[in-house]
Amino acid sequence: MTTEPTWKRYLTDYNEGLGLVYERFVLNDFLLYLKGQYGFQSVLEAPLFGMAGVSGINSAWLARVKCPITLADDNAERLTGVERIWGELGLPASFTLVEDWARLPFQDNSFDFAWDWAALWWLKDPAALLRELVRCSRKLIFVAVPNPVQVGYQFRKYVAEPEFVKEIDEKWTDIGMIRRQLEGLGVEILAQGVLDVPPWPDTVMPASELLGRLGIRSKKLQGRFQGEGWQWSTMDFYLGRQPDLYDRVAKYMWLERLGIPWQIKQVWAHHRWVLGRVPTP
Repeated sequence: MTTEPTWKRYLTDYNEGLGLVYERFVLNDFLLYLKGQYGFQSVLEAPLFGMAGVSGINSAWLARVKCPITLADDNAERLTGVERIWGELGLPASFTLVEDWARLPFQDNSFDFAWDWAALWWLKDPAALLRELVRCSRKLIFVAVPNPVQVGYQFRKYVAEPEFVKEIDEKWTDIGMIRRQLEGLGVEILAQGVLDVPPWPDTVMPASELLGRLGIRSKKLQGRFQGEGWQWSTMDFYLGRQPDLYDRVAKYMWLERLGIPWQIKQVWAHHRWVLGRVPTP
């Protein structure tokens, strides 16, 4: 029996869970910070499917501050679903179906800011996409990857879900390698660090599913992480249905905001990132 991809579920089910909502809010804040620092406008996100949960809404907060957004995907069904979601949000964007990530259908230097969140390890040739993101950008490139040294990642890999490494190319979690690739393309590295540092480990799967994989069948314990009392939806926040959601999630951001070097935080951080300035045309 073929299991339906989880992204199909989240095209209509917006209950993503606390961990994903936290990740989105932290990413939103960081993207707005980058915009304030570097003043970019036009944005290319390619691919759009790196984050779990609802596909294609990573750039929505930039669209709210009037950045023209272009989203790229290689799956027509998912791209159509994402376009519908953006229509529901009432936000403008352009949607591009890509046949080959090594040949993006955009002219050189088309965007101020080209970026990707955690999708490289799903691709056949991630290095080719990096070259294309550099080619298509006229100012900045930003790349984030899952953090393999983080405790939860190691737990997922060796205990909870060891089979997942067969589906991805794990070497593309090496942010140092990605940095060197970018430098080889003439990119000036401006900064690197970590992001998404909540007080819980990153196992990717919902807490109730994790408990089941660990053989914990307590209905009382599992009930704490599912059902009507456990609803976390970024879309509901965007649509004004849960206006207090950011404040509810922000109380968990104390570790994120702790003023210690990122090199120390990376033991617990869920993602590592690098930001660069592309060669002047």
